[in-house]
Amino acid sequence: MHHTELDNLRLDKWLWVARFYKTRKLAADAIAGGKVHLNQQRTKPGKEVKIAALLTISKDNFRWDITIIGLSAQRRSAKEAILLYEESPESFEKRQQQILFQRTQRELFDFSGHDHKPNKKQRRLIHQFKTTSE
Repeated sequence: MHHTELDNLRLDKWLWVARFYKTRKLAADAIAGGKVHLNQQRTKPGKEVKIAALLTISKDNFRWDITIIGLSAQRRSAKEAILLYEESPESFEKRQQQILFQRTQRELFDFSGHDHKPNKKQRRLIHQFKTTSE
């Protein structure tokens, strides 16, 4: 596997290569919709990005603050894709807390479908909740 050294790459293509979006079109739509900022500015899908560019990506209520450290013209496996950027520790920490928070919310409140009976774990949680709040 040989890398062709690139000086720059279209932003929509980079986001696709780095696996932030499943297709270039989704990446382009996100950029056009202001969900992706380059060096703190709104930008266009065709904007060329270089190594050391700063990106802020808002997706599915999560946010990534990353620095581009690699450019590749081919889409990479997930393992390789993460080598194309570096996330700031604050950004990572904040996202992990959000993931945990959402998971907790889901476990407590996700009784999707009204005919759905709570499972054993959920019944225990409900019972615990009722007995402690009385």
